[in-house]
Amino acid sequence: MIRTVDALLDRAIVPGYTRLGYHLRKVCWTRDDPPTGALHGKTALVTGATSGIGTSIATGFAGLGARTVLAVRDPARGERARRRILDAVPGAQVELAICDPAEPGSVDACARALHDRHDVLDVLVHNAGRLPGDRTENSAGHELTLATHVLGPLRLTDRLAPLLAASGDARIIFVASGGMYTQPLPFRDPQYRRGEYRGATAYARTKRIQVAFGPLLDGRLADHGISVHSMHPGWVATPGITAAVPRFGSALRPAMRTAVEGADTAVWLATTTPAPLSGHFWHDRRIRDEHYLRHTRYPESHLLSLWEYCLDAADVPLHPHRPSIRPRRARRIPATDEFRTPTPSSQ
Repeated sequence: MIRTVDALLDRAIVPGYTRLGYHLRKVCWTRDDPPTGALHGKTALVTGATSGIGTSIATGFAGLGARTVLAVRDPARGERARRRILDAVPGAQVELAICDPAEPGSVDACARALHDRHDVLDVLVHNAGRLPGDRTENSAGHELTLATHVLGPLRLTDRLAPLLAASGDARIIFVASGGMYTQPLPFRDPQYRRGEYRGATAYARTKRIQVAFGPLLDGRLADHGISVHSMHPGWVATPGITAAVPRFGSALRPAMRTAVEGADTAVWLATTTPAPLSGHFWHDRRIRDEHYLRHTRYPESHLLSLWEYCLDAADVPLHPHRPSIRPRRARRIPATDEFRTPTPSSQ
């Protein structure tokens, strides 16, 4: 009966993604909640941790005993978030790392700083997000949502792979979005150069890529004891949603989840034992289908082509023999309306 109700909530979308769905499912979770001190002695990094879901995930980690690193673009906002977490969890170990996932140089500098300060990384949460109003590129010529949600996380994961491998049970978690259900894999136009640019569409497209890449990244890292998970938090009342899509946020505000409720599955994935099944897409502590609409499905060849393209654009080796942190010079991808599978790098 419980599984039937859960499935109906998921397919109905509106009740399942709101507070109603969260609280109906939560009835069955008490026995699975992380025990006190579940992350004691572990180190966890959360990108985009200055507000909303990111701050809530970081607060959850700190409350469970983790040494928590807030990877932020703005040091001042990061310090305010750090102080809020310390107010909520007195005595917690919380530190800042400066990182803009959209900028290759910032990602590499962050990785170097973390290698200098830590010997191991147990949890890496890719939560940082952007939802621009107009098409914007980073310094390497990549569309901003692709750079933030896909290329930056791939690059940061590659640079931090030795620290993750040192854990023995490291977990990487992508905070995706239920909006990805509306979008197919943009394998022909990953840089969103065709058609009228819409920020919400760009956001959903790149969240689709995050989820699609989960099993591939998991397979790439499995031999190093690193698991990969993606999840979506439901509809959460965060400052980002309010600013980016005010009509949506205003219409659903009474039913939207709190940031703590949205963060729940990410915290659970990082702490539950035994480790959750790797390479899957989760919502409210259960594996979910990745497609509900026929037009979003894709053949494996399209996925692998996009995977190779994004690895190349992120300056990550296609077939690493070992985790690599070698700094690499960012390359600018030529502007073109046609997607092309990249040739091997000469660098």
